[in-house]
Formats: sequence, C-alpha cells, structure tokens
Amino acid sequence: MNSIFKTIKSILVAGLLTMTLPVIAQQTNVPGLDAQLRKLIYAEGAIVQLYVDTVNINHLTETAIRSMLSELDPHSTYTPAKDVQAMNEPLAGSFDGIGVQFNMNEDTLVVIQTITGGPSEKVGIMAGDMIVSVNDTAIAGVKMSREQIMKRLRGPKGTTVNLGVIRPGVQGVQNFKVTRDKIPVYTVDASYMIDDHTGYVRISNFGSTTTKEFITATNYLTACGMTDLILDLQGNPGGYLQAAVSLSDQFLHQNEMIVYTEGRTTGRQEYHAGKDKIDVKKIVVLVDGYTASAAEIVSGALQDHDRGIIVGRRTFAKGLVQRSVPLPDGSEMRVTIAHYYSPVGRCFQKPYEKGDRKKYDMDMLDRLNSGELMSADSIHFPDSLKYTTKGGRIVYGGGGIMPDVYVPLDTTYYTRLHRELAAKGCINTSILKWLNINQKRLHKEYDTNAFRKEHARLLEDKSVNNERYREGFKRFCNEFEVPQTLMDILFAKAKEENIEYTDSMLQATLPFLRLQIKALVARDLFSSSEYYEILNPINEIYKNGLEAIRDEERFKDIKTE
Repeated sequence: MNSIFKTIKSILVAGLLTMTLPVIAQQTNVPGLDAQLRKLIYAEGAIVQLYVDTVNINHLTETAIRSMLSELDPHSTYTPAKDVQAMNEPLAGSFDGIGVQFNMNEDTLVVIQTITGGPSEKVGIMAGDMIVSVNDTAIAGVKMSREQIMKRLRGPKGTTVNLGVIRPGVQGVQNFKVTRDKIPVYTVDASYMIDDHTGYVRISNFGSTTTKEFITATNYLTACGMTDLILDLQGNPGGYLQAAVSLSDQFLHQNEMIVYTEGRTTGRQEYHAGKDKIDVKKIVVLVDGYTASAAEIVSGALQDHDRGIIVGRRTFAKGLVQRSVPLPDGSEMRVTIAHYYSPVGRCFQKPYEKGDRKKYDMDMLDRLNSGELMSADSIHFPDSLKYTTKGGRIVYGGGGIMPDVYVPLDTTYYTRLHRELAAKGCINTSILKWLNINQKRLHKEYDTNAFRKEHARLLEDKSVNNERYREGFKRFCNEFEVPQTLMDILFAKAKEENIEYTDSMLQATLPFLRLQIKALVARDLFSSSEYYEILNPINEIYKNGLEAIRDEERFKDIKTE
C-alpha cells in the first residue's frame, strides 16, 4: 500500500501541480501534507472496497473536492467537465456554431437574428425562421431543453449540420446545410451617441476581446464627435483581470498604477498604464450592486486617480483573484490566490466567514433590509477604511466602491404584475409570437437589412461617420407604438399562467411595460444598442450620470485629459 500511495502522490505533485501551479509545486513540503493525502486515499479506497452497496467513485471524488472548497472563501469553486466549456465561453471571445441568436417560442426555436457574415446568413437563414429539426432529429414540439438544442447546433469549426426550417409564408419545411464556424461573443452590449458630444458604451463583462471591442466602438463614436463618455458597468459581474487592466489603460496616464494583487504564495504584482489612450475628456462610470470584480477594478482605478466620476449604488464588493486549475478529467477548480488592491491601497472585498456561503449570498437582501438601497445615509464606513486620492477626495475600501453620486433604487417600475409576467416568460414569448406574424413587414418598413450591413461596415471603417444607416431606427422611435394585438397576446398568456391582477395594478404597470416591449422589439429588429437607447432615458442611474457629465462643477477636481 505504501508503494501505491507514493506512486499516486508523485503523480499528483509532479504531474498535476507542476502542469498547473508551478509555484505551489515548489512548496509541497507543508507539515502534515503527507499524512493528509494518505488519509484521503485510504478513506476513498476503504469505501470502494468495503461499503455494502455499489458506490460511484466519480461522484465521491467530486463531492470531496466541493466539500474542501466550500470551507474556503465564496469564490473558490469547482466545475464538472461537462460544464467547463459553457462556463468559459462568455469570456473566451468566440465559440464554434451556426451563428444565430434565437429564442424559444413555446417549444419552438425562433431565429431572432443571424450573425452578420456568419454561416447561417451565408446559406440564407433569416430572422423569423423556425428551426424544427437538426440532422433529421426533431427539436420542435418535443419539449427539448435549450441546453440540448444548443448541444446539437454547436460543433467543431468546419463540420456541417442539416437544419429543417419553417419560414412564415412559405409552405413546407426547407432544408439548409450549414458549415459551422467561429462565432464571436461580444462583451460590448451597446454604443451610441447621446448628444453631439457625449457617447455611451455598455460593457456586459470583461472577456478576452473586451478592449478591442471597446476601442472599435469608441473610434466610431469619436468620429461622430464624442468628447465625453458614459461607461455603463451596471450589472457587470467582472471577468478577466487582464481585460480590466487593458481597459483601464485606455484612460490613465503612462505609468499610473491600475491595480496590484497580493497573496500568501504569489507575492505582490503591480499593473501600470502604458501609452495608448482613447481621445476622451470627461468620463462618468455607471455602477450598481451587481457591478463586481474586474468592473470594480476599472471603476476604482478611475476614482483613485480622479479621472472619472462614479454614479450609482455601492458595488458588489469582490476583491479576490481566482486562478483556474484544470483537472485531468477536464473538470476545473477556481482557487482564490490573492486579493487585489486599488492604486491607493484599498481592497474592495466585503467581509466573509470561510465556509458560510449562505450568509455571503444574503448580502444584497441585507442591503435592502438595512435601507442602504434607498438612502446613502444608511451606509457607514469605519475610519480605518478611509483613503485619500491624489486630488484629495475621500474614498472607501472594505465593501465595494461607494459612488461619488449616489442614486437610490427606484422600485416604481417593477410592480408585482410586471415581476410575474417576466418570471413566467410571458413578455418574451408574446413578443416572439407577434413578431412571427409581423416580422417580415417590420424588416421591410424599417429597412433593417440595410441597417445591419451598414452598421457592420461602419464599425470596421474607423474613418466613416455616417448616420444614414440609422434612419430606419429613427422612424421606429418616432412612429412605432405597441399595438393592442400584441398586448392581447400578452394578457392571454398571463391568463394561461394564472396571473391575477387588479385594474389599478395594470394601469401602474402599463407605461413601463409598453416601453420595455418597444425596446425588446427594437433589439430584435436592430441590435442591443437600440434596446438600451430606448430604455436608458428612464433608468435613474443613467439619468443621474447624464446630469453629472453635463455639470462642470462636479468635474472641477477631476482630470479631463
């Protein structure tokens, strides 16, 4: 048994750790490590050999790993092999697939948009098409999950897939042979000009292509006359540390510190700004309670260097750095290896108790119950967490980023009726059903094909400043009103779902609901930029951000170059 143990231990230390964590491999002389590894192996071996019933050794191993990690901080996690790819895709920049955005209408896949220049567009698949079969396997009317459908549609670049498609107004099932290709995953959700000199960019998370996307968007906005920028990081959960560093680099002077990390075994590592900058003067960053991690690095760097004004509510407060540890079967651990600190030395990580994930996850509810989301006066920072920026402004650490302009939560838009309609999928399902009948007419009326092609061309050509491609959207904004036929479909669906409401509740819900539906229709016809352009004017954080960027007095202590 001793020889077996030594063999296994040598494989673990010399193989797995050497391949993934060289620093730890050099420090394996931890007191008692030998005995504890031996104990784990003996315990698992004894269970397999002696337990009265058959045991699943894979499940036992995964349970042991999860249990170990659960005793650490809330962000050290384990992901099974089958889920690793899906977990990493949003940050990876691309995946292999057929190139469509789709939604599920009841149990049918409906194409919302095809990716410009993607494999589906090339063979003639259009918005509004319903994909009913994949390689002769029916996916409509069989209650197949979204995950199962995606698994059938995706596959290695260069492989082919046969799709059966029903197109409104065309009899029978049409067949398309699509060759899969690399499909980009975008992290910049929206970019547009608010007025003649103020641009808006929204980033959903920080992935491998975020800075490239951001530069492409801001180059175009600069060509349109942008001198000031509203950077929207509301709801941004973070992502790659390097992506946050790279984006922050666009705003700061050369050699200014962006962030530094420090851990027990990793030492201190500093990240500084380089030379390349975007041409923007005033910056406002929009944040909320779900702005986290990499998004907090960007916000903190701009705040510490007095480069921008932060508007919104206190951020999530994640100041821990994780390292991915691939395991031999394709599964993955993410282990916290360091804290990160802003340029003035503040760590944003909120307090936590090791092993108590439930209490950690209740933080946002605690903020609501304490009144913090309604009033800045409910937030109290001890003097020990007080820091001073170079410009003399007071900032705080130890619990997220406190914005320079606090915006209380506005709950008037989200009635109980609206929450139920959204939670039960009534809104999206009804829009899809209505669009299935009217989509062809709307695409023609608002010239959406020209919009998409011209929009793609403009983003590639930095020198072009051409607003003509948005004429269809401008007509949509001025002319489109949510028709009663769509509302009838929606409330028929609400009745099916047994959603009850009073007339007063309905009247309170309708103004925001109609605007939201208009924005969702715009997203399906045009892009997500137009969705935000319609909805943003009623967002309180956005409105306060716009007021702040137009207020010269607020920028008297802020660097604008």
